[in-house]
Amino acid sequence: MIQKKSPDDPPGVGEPSEAGATSRRTMLKRAGAAAAGVGVAAAVGGPLMASLSRSDPARSAVMPTAEALRIDHVTVVDPRDGSSRPGMSVLVRDGRIASVTASAEADTTTGVQVIDGDGRFAVPGYNNMHTHVLQEERRSRLFMAAMLAEGTTGMRQMAGSEDLLRHRRERRLPLGVDTPGLHAMPGALLMPFNAPSVSRARDEISRQKELGADFIKLVQVEREVFFDSVGWAHANGLRVAGHLPPSVNPLEASEAGFDCFEHLGTNTNIWIETSSDRGALRGRENTSGAVPNWLGYVPFSQRIFSSGIVSKATAKSLLNPALMNSEETVAILRSALDSFDEGAATLLAETFARNTTWQTPTLVRLRTQYLADAPEYEDHPWLEMVSAEARGAFQESRRKFVDLPAETRSTYHRYYETTLKMIKMMHDAGVPLMTGTDGPSAVPGQDLHAEFREMAAAGLKPLDVLRSTTTTPASFLGRSDRMGAVAAGMDADFLLLDADPLKSVDNLAKISAVVRTGHLATRQDILANVDRLLSAAEG
Repeated sequence: MIQKKSPDDPPGVGEPSEAGATSRRTMLKRAGAAAAGVGVAAAVGGPLMASLSRSDPARSAVMPTAEALRIDHVTVVDPRDGSSRPGMSVLVRDGRIASVTASAEADTTTGVQVIDGDGRFAVPGYNNMHTHVLQEERRSRLFMAAMLAEGTTGMRQMAGSEDLLRHRRERRLPLGVDTPGLHAMPGALLMPFNAPSVSRARDEISRQKELGADFIKLVQVEREVFFDSVGWAHANGLRVAGHLPPSVNPLEASEAGFDCFEHLGTNTNIWIETSSDRGALRGRENTSGAVPNWLGYVPFSQRIFSSGIVSKATAKSLLNPALMNSEETVAILRSALDSFDEGAATLLAETFARNTTWQTPTLVRLRTQYLADAPEYEDHPWLEMVSAEARGAFQESRRKFVDLPAETRSTYHRYYETTLKMIKMMHDAGVPLMTGTDGPSAVPGQDLHAEFREMAAAGLKPLDVLRSTTTTPASFLGRSDRMGAVAAGMDADFLLLDADPLKSVDNLAKISAVVRTGHLATRQDILANVDRLLSAAEG
């Protein structure tokens, strides 16, 4: 077990007690948010607990400075080259990794807290590159604590607003050593409400740039607006990520420089493009968007759409967008899957690779949409984390899926099977893949460990999965000099695992401790914090 070496160390050292363990910890273990791997001493729980007590987003948050820390006798796994170096010591100062040396040669300078890693595996912290956690009104801190328990030390928020961007500037977001760090966030989603025309879209992109958005999230716009927006965003130094409108196919989007596909572009786009009968299927497809473009010219339409009963209805429909498909859309999808053309799929994957079109497939999200009748979703442990109202809404959504015609459900099952096949083809072609969950929300099964397992089910090896959550996000963000490896000069965001992550993807979930900006928190620390936050949310 991990222990401090000096007998003069302050109290709190030793094996953590399980006396305060609750059924919620068991629930998190079952849900995958903190899978097996016990035995790290609660050595540095103080800063984590103090940060959790400062959860008021109206107050400016200052990240506490971590004391110098050295963790001895660990195997450092480097995703960059797949190497493993046993018997190493990692020295952390001021939130950065100061050195990684052989433990036999470790610096014995006083004033450094020393932890025995006891042969555990040190890997970079994981990154969830598609999350909506900051949109949660009451449970964002709870959900982010659960994300930290998964080993998530960094995240890309996929929907923003003027308020969220302002709160970030004012350091009022509920972030701390007990949460993942925020890598990037857009402004408002680009949709007909704010981008019904080229000129309006350009104005919105320029405005979001001034507000501090890191990228543009595009969901649905007219075809002409789509292509101009990609170019205008790039001219303003911003990338574009998101969904594809029905009128734009993935091949031409990649050639136009669309930077990052989320959920494979959504719905039928990718399967029409990979069909041997794509010409005829495009002719059948309804390319009008779910939100009509004329709404962009109606005063206050976005405010009306986002408020009250309308926003609640929208939220319910988003629990499973597949339920909104028409019979014709399902028929087109079935025909596309029937005529799946590996040659066309290979060409598309090679195009993505040549253009460096990044992909955050959010497999766990697609799985809950198209395999919603899977038995594990009926009484999934994650449902204990959400409100009774949200739980009921999900269960109602699942019942509607179960009641779909058998042929429709069979088509959706094949959708997901083909998705896994396409992910392997993209990986083999060299397309950069990143982990993301599209959660957390009332939909269960959207945890990062589940995403790892789905990537492995697609055929990726454990090292490939580890890279998709470490080095690939670092490259995407242009931060390979600061993240993606446990090495000197890197940010001190890394994990200690109980088993070798290169041998099995399951070992990526065996987390003993998380080091976040130099602060070490044990698995028991984090689960205790989740318990406290869940109790507060239910109170």
